[in-house]
Amino acid sequence: MRPGDATEEKTDSFFKDLALQFRSHDGFGAWDKLTDEQVLKPFILDAEARRAIPIIGDPDPDVLWRLEIFYNTVALSIEKRTGVMVSPMMKMSHEGFGRMVLIAGRLVVVNKNLRDVHRFGFASREKLLEEAEKLIRQGTEMIDKYKEVATFG
Repeated sequence: MRPGDATEEKTDSFFKDLALQFRSHDGFGAWDKLTDEQVLKPFILDAEARRAIPIIGDPDPDVLWRLEIFYNTVALSIEKRTGVMVSPMMKMSHEGFGRMVLIAGRLVVVNKNLRDVHRFGFASREKLLEEAEKLIRQGTEMIDKYKEVATFG
């Protein structure tokens, strides 16, 4: 990617929006002096860190919170590109298996089965942005294809 590429602008925008969504839950300003990279560090798990997380027991509430923030930001990005409001809905079992759907009007624009959410995270910032862009592109294409179902009225 070269500086100034449209793809770079989109991914930088996503990363900034993700940090903003994360920071919006900081009512006391504890993260004000941290960079976006520092705030979003919990989203990055290398292979060793991923293996160290036990998969027995209920998923950690912080992990579920990060999962929701990630998909909220994907929904926001789809909204920005299409002008159509997108809402996330998650159903999760106590074992860490479930489904996340992003809905626009009466249209499911993203349908993601989730498993092993105990270990939710990405190997790198680039992998996080790659997955986000894939989901955003999928949602945007669905709305473009079925616009009449995605909008109310």
